[in-house]
Amino acid sequence: MRELPLSLQLDGDEPLYIQIYRGIRDEIMNGAILTGEKLPSARNLAASLQVSRTTVDEAYSQLVSEGYVESQEKKGYFVCGLDGIYDVSSRSGNKVTYITESKAIPKEWLFDFSPMATDMSEFPYATWKKIMRGIMVDDRNSMFMMGSSQGDLELRNTLCRYLHGSRGVRCRPEQLIIGAGNDYLLFLLSRIIGQDRNIAMENPSYIRACRMFRSIGCKVTPVDIDQNGIITQYLRESLADTVYLMPAHQFPMGFVMPASRRAELLKWASEDDSRYIIEDDYDSEFRYKGRPVPSLQGTDRFGSVIYIGTFSKSIAPAIRISYMVLPESLMERYKERCGFYSSTVSRIDQAILNEFISAGYFERYLNKMRKKYKMKHDEMQRGLRAFTNEFSVSGENAGLHMILTDRTGRSEEELVESARAKGIRVYGNKDNYISGQPKDDIARILLGYAPLSLTDIDKGLKSLQGAWKI
Repeated sequence: MRELPLSLQLDGDEPLYIQIYRGIRDEIMNGAILTGEKLPSARNLAASLQVSRTTVDEAYSQLVSEGYVESQEKKGYFVCGLDGIYDVSSRSGNKVTYITESKAIPKEWLFDFSPMATDMSEFPYATWKKIMRGIMVDDRNSMFMMGSSQGDLELRNTLCRYLHGSRGVRCRPEQLIIGAGNDYLLFLLSRIIGQDRNIAMENPSYIRACRMFRSIGCKVTPVDIDQNGIITQYLRESLADTVYLMPAHQFPMGFVMPASRRAELLKWASEDDSRYIIEDDYDSEFRYKGRPVPSLQGTDRFGSVIYIGTFSKSIAPAIRISYMVLPESLMERYKERCGFYSSTVSRIDQAILNEFISAGYFERYLNKMRKKYKMKHDEMQRGLRAFTNEFSVSGENAGLHMILTDRTGRSEEELVESARAKGIRVYGNKDNYISGQPKDDIARILLGYAPLSLTDIDKGLKSLQGAWKI
């Protein structure tokens, strides 16, 4: 066992445990640390790097989970064999050649304005791990038994309180179903309300939901939108019996649906008992102007709104815990058609999330991220002032991205390609159209800011100015 040549950037954007993990992983990959070699103990490595023991534990846990390292009880951590990753024929002494697919991948983006990404730098890994350990130490045998198909009652109770307090959702635990992602919940929903549905969707919209609906046999009808959301007159003309919406923050256009349009939609649904509104409330936690708009479900008096939410944006994409609130009228149908399905979320993960929320950690983390995203949002707004002669800016009141609409007649392809040539990744909006193409054929670019530092937002926008000759 020897000291590891790791150097950490204490003031960098990347968490320390990630730096340690990457450093050790790279040393393993290039053959500097050999198969079977023992790594320093977490305590010794923490002391030599002058970081906390928890930080090193997190790094080692990640290495173990990815198979680079194995933990042997009472002995320590040892490097695993990586058969099939190394080219054995190329050995020269202790050096090996690492076979990677990176050669086939274009150069790394200098700046990636992804509208789907989140910032994980502030995630309370230590807290999450502490909760997990506490759950396992408590010898809860029930965690390894089959639970309710709807999800654990304890978590459903917690979610009911949270949703009522934060979004005005009115529900009982019996109406809540917990599932591993929205795709699974939409699948369940199709079984409940029937797969012969004609589902209206805003055009453009979240295209993954469109593909999901079509894959399970539903007809999807695109309906035009204006600055307030789906146009109710066109919805009526579509003859749809169900509509999928994101009223709190429409993706991709970023607008917040006003109360008048919400009232029109509820009226449309109330006119026929077979009509339903699917409200996808995917990122309502992040709003920067005015008070949060209550959920559509909270103002529904007819039992027409099916409410869906997720923790993918508010906590982490990998959490994969979503929830659906069914109207009372659909509960019996759910039990008949889907009650025999097993829950797709581990009871351990459910218990961790329940403790994370009920103990106040989620609220504190959310408040921290709201402040951080607000700073990035403001930095993005400042930087985009230089673009306003050639682009209009919208979607700036909520969420984690903004939309640039071209005023000069350039195409989306032209804008995306010229940015790519400078190592900048931006996202055109055409792929979000259910009908394939926008009627006005105006170029729109989505710019997300969540994964970028304040410095990178500034540098990235200045580089984008150069790419687009602004």
